[in-house]
Amino acid sequence: MSSTRPEFGLVIVGDEILSGKRADKHMAKVIELLGARGLQLDWADYVGDSPQRITATLRRAFEAGAVVFSCGGIGATPDDHTRQCAAAALGVPLALHPEAERLIRERMQDVAREQGLPYEPDRPDNVHRLNMGVFPQGATIIPNPYNKIPGFSCGDVHFVPGFPVMAWPMVEWVLDTRYAHLFRRGAYVEKSVIVYGAMEASLTPLMERIEAAHPQVKVFSLPSVDHPQHGRHIDLGVKGEPAAVEPAYADLLDGLRSFQLQLGPELVRNT
Repeated sequence: MSSTRPEFGLVIVGDEILSGKRADKHMAKVIELLGARGLQLDWADYVGDSPQRITATLRRAFEAGAVVFSCGGIGATPDDHTRQCAAAALGVPLALHPEAERLIRERMQDVAREQGLPYEPDRPDNVHRLNMGVFPQGATIIPNPYNKIPGFSCGDVHFVPGFPVMAWPMVEWVLDTRYAHLFRRGAYVEKSVIVYGAMEASLTPLMERIEAAHPQVKVFSLPSVDHPQHGRHIDLGVKGEPAAVEPAYADLLDGLRSFQLQLGPELVRNT
């Protein structure tokens, strides 16, 4: 994995996730979207609807120099704080984004037309809806193909709604529009072997030796105690660019043979 690739992070906002009222679906999908482009998620934060915690989390995200997707809390109800917290984290004022205003008004006209009602731009609820376009000063918009209400970007931190039907195509749009130069399809591989009858502690020196001898790869160890096919085992391997993985994996296998362990199938995963 190239050291020049930025980290990718994910922030999930909402009490409903932490309380268990809703199960988070974003992390698995973002991992999928990144993986399809040869990228990978480096970290994820979950935070409830506390303005102080959201602001602190977003401040870390802005300071990380990472590409970060933040899902949830960008609406205009009292429990939506993400827009305000993003501005506070950046130390900039909030402002109605002109393009966001145009899109929100267009959406309100669409809804009025669908309902057979006149469009009343000055009606209090319509005026309130414009708050969904109030973003930190300097933000750029992320188009929403579902209902036109945009998300926004502040540098490399990108804010989308909590609804998957909106969020996921918006994340894809950001990746394909902003970060296509980072895509590494087919340039990342994991190779591992199923190891039976070993303890991780006994294999740790071998893992450390492999990482020291092959700094371009990462060694991983995934133990399981009740796998339906392999029972108790360790999925032990290396991951990184193919050219670096091949010699590292060969060294790993040589090291495992010295333990006289039973080895199972070898696994290869490409992205």
